[in-house]
Amino acid sequence: MSSDTNIIDSLKWRYACKKFDKSKKLNADQVAILKHAFNLTATSFGLQPLKMLVIKGDALKEQLLPHAYFQPQITTCSHLLVICIDTAFDESSIDAYFELEKSIRGTSEEIVGKFRNQLKSIFKNKTAEQIDGSAINQAYIKIGTLMTVCAEQRIDSCPMEGFNPVKFDAILELEQKQLRSVLLLPVGFRAEDDIMSGMKKVRKPIEDVVIDLD
Repeated sequence: MSSDTNIIDSLKWRYACKKFDKSKKLNADQVAILKHAFNLTATSFGLQPLKMLVIKGDALKEQLLPHAYFQPQITTCSHLLVICIDTAFDESSIDAYFELEKSIRGTSEEIVGKFRNQLKSIFKNKTAEQIDGSAINQAYIKIGTLMTVCAEQRIDSCPMEGFNPVKFDAILELEQKQLRSVLLLPVGFRAEDDIMSGMKKVRKPIEDVVIDLD
């Protein structure tokens, strides 16, 4: 990518890829960038109640294909990213976060203890559905970051809600991992015959979607 390409150019370049070139694969460095981008994306209180599966194998993609309504992105992509919420998130997860903070930053319990207890109190008053709902909202932040990083790296992607998460969870044995799939992001490189690749981007004028206030 040329040095004079900026993020707006990259966002203009990206689109929801409908068909990938199956012969073109992400290299190890590109996959590592996406893993780091997922890990570095903001989450509520920094607690990271999410995980991401990176699926490379064709056989597993073929097994998942019927449960994503046979959308070709599933099997033509280089890697299929599955964003999942942590269904086992509880007080011990909060403790683990603060112990990690103390280890990395050298922060004392005297400093973090009050905030630790505040977060435990907040989560104690939430239902399991509310906790899962919050994690799902954060999954959308994750996928937005991943799509932007993909565009900047000239990697094609296609955000997908159109799949049967119950079937995906069963095939991927996510219940045993205490995870639940919520979003898919196939990534790779667009096929030359993807009819969407040459189409102009359709967006409202800036003044119709942004309101400036003094």
